[in-house]
Amino acid sequence: MFYIHHVPTWGRPPSAVHGPQARKGFVKVFYRRTLPHLQRDNKRHFVTFCTRDRWTLPNLAREIILSSSLHDDGFRYDLDAAVVMPDHAHLILTPLINQAEARVWLLPEILDAIKGASAHVINRKLFRRGSVWQEESFDHVLRGSEQIRDKVHYILQNPVRGGLVDRWQDYPWLWHRPFTNPCQPGRPRAAAPTQSKI
Repeated sequence: MFYIHHVPTWGRPPSAVHGPQARKGFVKVFYRRTLPHLQRDNKRHFVTFCTRDRWTLPNLAREIILSSSLHDDGFRYDLDAAVVMPDHAHLILTPLINQAEARVWLLPEILDAIKGASAHVINRKLFRRGSVWQEESFDHVLRGSEQIRDKVHYILQNPVRGGLVDRWQDYPWLWHRPFTNPCQPGRPRAAAPTQSKI
């Protein structure tokens, strides 16, 4: 069970579903299960969730979890990076606007969808029953571009640090959004604003 306390800041969410408009901050949400959680609109969140009793996930299960994590990218959240390790997963995501309710998707809704869908498919495909995930997850708000880069690097290097591969590029249950450098040579420039003739 969790309690939600909305702390209004400066207005109503924009109508855009994703992109820069959806990342304008509007509300802080605090909720508690066992651990306290703070969600900030328009901010990236680093999320970790673990298997129940630290169950080691077979390869098929890792594939299902990565697919479940990518499923609502662009709808409920913008996903920057994800890795599925043998007994836990890390995500960096920004919750988006729930158009039907004119509010930002809550982290418990997002994580319940990912964990619930993946657990259902894992249990069906592996002919097993019971919980796949611990009920609780760990999350925190990322505050600056430096910290975001560090956390993406942490996610990419996690399989290497765990001794699973020599290079992160060789780990099959890892995904990250490609970084596009706006100053890259050869990249088309934005058109100059046209001046009105009044």
